Amino acid sequence: MKSTRLAAVIGTIAITAAGLAALAGCGTISKAPAAAATPVAAATPGGSAYAYYQTMMKGLYGGGTMMGGGSYSWMMGATGYQWMMGGTAAPAWMRGSALPGFMMGSSSDPGQVMGSLFANAPGPRVSAAQAAQLGSQSPAGATLDRAANRITFTGASVRLTVLASPADGPDETFRIAGLTDPAITVPAGAQVSIEVINADPDTAHGLVITASGATSSSMPMMTARPAFPGSAVWFLGNPTPAGMHAATLNFNATTPGSYRYLCPVPGHAQKGMTGAFTVSGT
Repeated sequence: MKSTRLAAVIGTIAITAAGLAALAGCGTISKAPAAAATPVAAATPGGSAYAYYQTMMKGLYGGGTMMGGGSYSWMMGATGYQWMMGGTAAPAWMRGSALPGFMMGSSSDPGQVMGSLFANAPGPRVSAAQAAQLGSQSPAGATLDRAANRITFTGASVRLTVLASPADGPDETFRIAGLTDPAITVPAGAQVSIEVINADPDTAHGLVITASGATSSSMPMMTARPAFPGSAVWFLGNPTPAGMHAATLNFNATTPGSYRYLCPVPGHAQKGMTGAFTVSGT
């Protein structure tokens, strides 16, 4: 692996702390559990996500393609896993401080690197046909204004499906009810359930509801904090013949205000993978 790609892989894996956290405990359930409330949630080794992590890291490290001299061999064990998952011992840059210089300056696309690495990760899947149907259907209890590219909910229960960058649509966008990056309005206090499906054939994607101005950042994962507990899934790997990766966010829209939903993969929000998310107080 070339040195520029080496830096990209090391840096990108390190910033996927909660990508594996969202996978923890998955594998035999039909829907993913709620995502971690913050990207620094502690992780406990064990289960299918940890086993997958060890297999992936062994392939990279043991084959000499990533680790080189062995100084990163600690990443293989429980300590490395917990560090990578963004636990309390995670470094400051993982919790929003300045990104280290060795992670910058690469021309490699972090989304493509992570999409490939986590393509076979455990977790819920949906078929391409199911994804297409879910991405085009109107959510129950919603009013769609296609001319204004807006979806409005008025009930206390909100359920919708988000397709991340489907192959038959514009690149680096979300599709919801057949709309591209629509503005979404929900009432304060609503219980929100968002199923996120990565429909991009070769790039990882995720979704975060955030109150920050992270759309202007090339590294939104470093700056974006979920606006509500449970309102984030950081990374879903590439589709495989087994299906497309899916995860479900469950959160309560407690505080009225103007928010954003965005893809936290570096560079994606800047390219337009974002939309308005409003919690109405009336």
